[in-house]
Amino acid sequence: MTVLVHYPFCPRSRAVRIALAELGQDVDLEDELPWAWSESLLAVNPAGELPVLVTSQGGVVAGAYAISEYLDEQGLAQTSDAGHGGLFPGTPAERAEVRRLVDWFVNKFDREVSRELIDVKIISLQAPGKAAPPDAETLRAVRHNLRYHLRYIDHLALNRDWLAGPRLSFADMAAAGHLSVLDYLGDIDWEQHPSAKSWYMRLKSRPAFRSLLSDRLTGLPPHRTYVDLDF
Repeated sequence: MTVLVHYPFCPRSRAVRIALAELGQDVDLEDELPWAWSESLLAVNPAGELPVLVTSQGGVVAGAYAISEYLDEQGLAQTSDAGHGGLFPGTPAERAEVRRLVDWFVNKFDREVSRELIDVKIISLQAPGKAAPPDAETLRAVRHNLRYHLRYIDHLALNRDWLAGPRLSFADMAAAGHLSVLDYLGDIDWEQHPSAKSWYMRLKSRPAFRSLLSDRLTGLPPHRTYVDLDF
């Protein structure tokens, strides 16, 4: 059986979980604490980062981007109403746009928004002493960055069927991996970003998203609208 080594509130892990579900792939989920740097995680990924896909043949694919490309190259039919074509559909130019946006969310959004909020709101609660103490100036900058990113998603969602074009792609999943964590924490004012909200509602309503909605943090319940498909 294929195994995904992940942390339920790791945005990159969430993106891969959505992708696997969209591709109709059943996997076992093996939880790891990203801050623990366990020997078992280092054994499959010396970088100590999540997610890691361990194939049924014993192969190891580490990192959300590498996993998404690996899955796409398997030629798996996408079980979605967005059409066939895998995780990077379309012409070479369209696929390049998907990859640009994947990089935007996997790196830029993570660096400018998610990393700090997860540090302050999740790691500080789940692993006291492992996260840096909250800094008011940093948090103000993060919230400013979040509004900037949401305005960009608004722009994309207003002008395209999905974020990278006419079909669902890994760009949508990479974005949703991050936004779903912030949605759980109640850090997004969706009413200020109607086009982003409409896009997220469509993605959140897909069967591939269901397992994410059942994730829970000990001592930190989800925001009241987290599980609502029509919010």
